[in-house]
Amino acid sequence: MNKFEQLGLNESLLRAIKDLGFENPSEVQEKAIPVLLEQNTDLVALAQTGTGKTAAFGFPLIQKIDAENRNTQALILSPTRELCLQITNEIKLYSKYIKGLHTVAVYGGASITEQAREVKRGAQIIVATPGRMQDMINRGLVNIKNIDFCILDEADEMLNMGFYEDICSILSDTPDEKNTWLFSATMPAEVARIAKKFMSNPEEITVGHKNSGSATVSHEYYVVNARDRYEALKRLADANPDIFSVVFCRTKRDTQAVAEKLIEDGYNAAALHGDLSQAQRDGVMKSFRGRQIQMLVATDVAARGIDVDNVTHVVNYQLPDEIETYNHRSGRTGRAGKLGTSIVIVTKSELRKIHSIERIIQQKFEEKTIPSGIEICEIQLLHLANKIHDAEIDHEIDNYLPAIYEVFQDLSKEELIKRMVSVEFNRFLNYYKKKRDISSERSERSSEPREIRAGDPVRYFINIGARDDFDWMQLKDFIKETLDLGRDDVFKVDVKEGFSFFNTDGEHTDKVMSILNGYDMNGRRINVEISKNDGGGRRDHNGRNSGGGRREGGFRGERSGSSSRREGGRDGGFRSDRGSAPRREGGRDGGFRGERSSSAPRREGGFSDRAPRRAESAGDSSRPRRPRRS
Repeated sequence: MNKFEQLGLNESLLRAIKDLGFENPSEVQEKAIPVLLEQNTDLVALAQTGTGKTAAFGFPLIQKIDAENRNTQALILSPTRELCLQITNEIKLYSKYIKGLHTVAVYGGASITEQAREVKRGAQIIVATPGRMQDMINRGLVNIKNIDFCILDEADEMLNMGFYEDICSILSDTPDEKNTWLFSATMPAEVARIAKKFMSNPEEITVGHKNSGSATVSHEYYVVNARDRYEALKRLADANPDIFSVVFCRTKRDTQAVAEKLIEDGYNAAALHGDLSQAQRDGVMKSFRGRQIQMLVATDVAARGIDVDNVTHVVNYQLPDEIETYNHRSGRTGRAGKLGTSIVIVTKSELRKIHSIERIIQQKFEEKTIPSGIEICEIQLLHLANKIHDAEIDHEIDNYLPAIYEVFQDLSKEELIKRMVSVEFNRFLNYYKKKRDISSERSERSSEPREIRAGDPVRYFINIGARDDFDWMQLKDFIKETLDLGRDDVFKVDVKEGFSFFNTDGEHTDKVMSILNGYDMNGRRINVEISKNDGGGRRDHNGRNSGGGRREGGFRGERSGSSSRREGGRDGGFRSDRGSAPRREGGRDGGFRGERSSSAPRREGGFSDRAPRRAESAGDSSRPRRPRRS
């Protein structure tokens, strides 16, 4: 029996749910749906973004709507045009088997007369942004004086955006006896004020703790020098080939500047901010949803309501002023039960903010270090090897093979492999040879093997990964059990597509190499090698060496998947042909970039260096400049 059947939903909804492939309700759905179906009550539901709130109010709302009555019976308010359209589409999908039920989206940036015409034709449910809804009320284009239901979705976001007066005005135009359902990720004072003013003895549902962060998101920070903020962002991207991320900046100027620099350096990036036209915003979001853009650089306001599946990382290029805003940012990843990572790039002076956020979201941050050039080179080399190994062969090439074989006839297999890899890898290696290590906590590592001492962490490469059905937790358990090690003896586990990395203390090196090397895992021969870096050299907060953290497998330095490189930006550099998107070839010197796959989300490890004090070309403009005197 489908678990949705147990919630009291009717047959039409259950058919739609089956078509959509939903099997198990989320926690907020499980709690909210029975209450809303069984009672005519007001409701306050607190749950993080990405937990299925639309279905939590959408299913019971659809079931309670009288489809034969063409008058408007329900109003759903949402903070942004994007979210408004998303909710509208979802409601339409849920109600596809209910004849005569119409849902209309009302939002700015489109024809108000056309929207009014659609409402007049008969719209039992209106989904609207507050500004456009207030405009339509003022013009007498819509009548909500007799509605039965009013839903405030992402209430905290709407209020953060300055819609308090609009919401109060809209709610004042609705009947007192309606049911009001308020859904929010956090409960700031203004949301509580709305609830007190317009709701009567509401039922309360909380998923997790008030204002807490999502359990599916890990939080990491990297301390960098101010001048190195943008370089840290680049290395973060270069160290994670499958990154699919939203990068947050504080201002529109910084957002545009960072996006332009990323594009110039060969990344599939785009800016999203309030200075873009509606058509430009739509185009950017379409490309992002299609994974043609893999690094979306956005302001907080522009990113409100973004609901895109499989975002692997949220990168806080600059921290927001409000802690609630951080919670909204991090909620862009780790959705629908999948794992995600929230990255913060900070200076030493900003570290106190990290501790403040930890207290509010009730989760610990893990400090990590920026990968060195040597680390990234190693990651990219393995990435390239896996790309070649997994490449699909197009047999169109068969006609050309005799000529190709003739060119390579004097080369051995080993020599051919070396030359194939070197074609791409040499440019990358040359770029990073010239680059300093931006981590203040360690000097540039030598390429020479280091002496292994018992208490030192040792980093290993292993040739199994996500395609072998491992995540970081499962791989850690496998290694620990195979080697008969303790819970804390295996750390900094970073799982890629075709390979992984992990650490142990040096005292376990002999055991690792002797037992795991050549180990037969379901017919797969395991290979283990010692890496030239130690993965950052730090352990978790509990002691031992520091830096590996409470969540292993975070945003580390290693990469997986495929990788062919392209010449990039002004000073060259190593980049990924990220995803399937067309890419602008950048710059002046050329550089090395790897082709980024757009596949599964990945939590990987990373960095820890410092960030900008003032605005730079790539920009930290959090501090206003004093105007010059003329």
